Amino acid sequence: MSEEVAKLVLDGKTFELPVVTGTEGEKAIDITQLRAKTGYITLDSGYKNTGSTKSAITFLDGEKGILRYRGYPIEQLAENANFLEVAYLLIYGKLPNKQEFEAFNKSITNHTLVQEDIKHFLEAYPSKAHPMGVLAAAVSTLATFYPESQEENRTTEAINLTIHRLIAKMITLVAWTKKNKMRMPLMYPNNKFGYVENFLYMMFALPTEEYTPNPVVVKALHKLLILHADHEQNCSASTVR
Repeated sequence: MSEEVAKLVLDGKTFELPVVTGTEGEKAIDITQLRAKTGYITLDSGYKNTGSTKSAITFLDGEKGILRYRGYPIEQLAENANFLEVAYLLIYGKLPNKQEFEAFNKSITNHTLVQEDIKHFLEAYPSKAHPMGVLAAAVSTLATFYPESQEENRTTEAINLTIHRLIAKMITLVAWTKKNKMRMPLMYPNNKFGYVENFLYMMFALPTEEYTPNPVVVKALHKLLILHADHEQNCSASTVR
């Protein structure tokens, strides 16, 4: 059986464009070779009729309010999973079992510390600097502490280590960026807390008193992070446009 195609007629010439079928049964015309074959491009303001990419991670239908990660409805994940479980799902393609989650969680927890030199880096910025600009620069700076992370032909283990480091250190960098902007004491991560609790601790705790994260806020933040976990499509620049 021949593959389905769409036929486009331009200047009396007929061009065949492949039709692809998505995971939800939706169909699209693949125009990847359109310019090469015809010299034409398409105009689709706002990408109203254009799929931005093929994805095995996310399915998004904004008009119907559908968002799925790896086939799981976002409502189900937000209700029954925590952020690190969803992060594992996005990275490795499946939800972790108990042993896998414990190992993943331990690795993340053990990598939340950042080098002391990062403090000097942050202190160099004026308090009026925009936090997003400071954070973006701080994340880029991490690569200078781990030059091996940029080597070609890295092993799967080395790639996983870089992923774990980035997830772990992000909450520290965000919290320190906020604290430094306010010229308040920086709080180091505390391994007795979970991922979200640790983030709240570094954001709002003070050296002068005990701090216990509010469980209601913790639960809400887990859901918020899950909703924004994948930036491939649902939070992408293409979606905003």
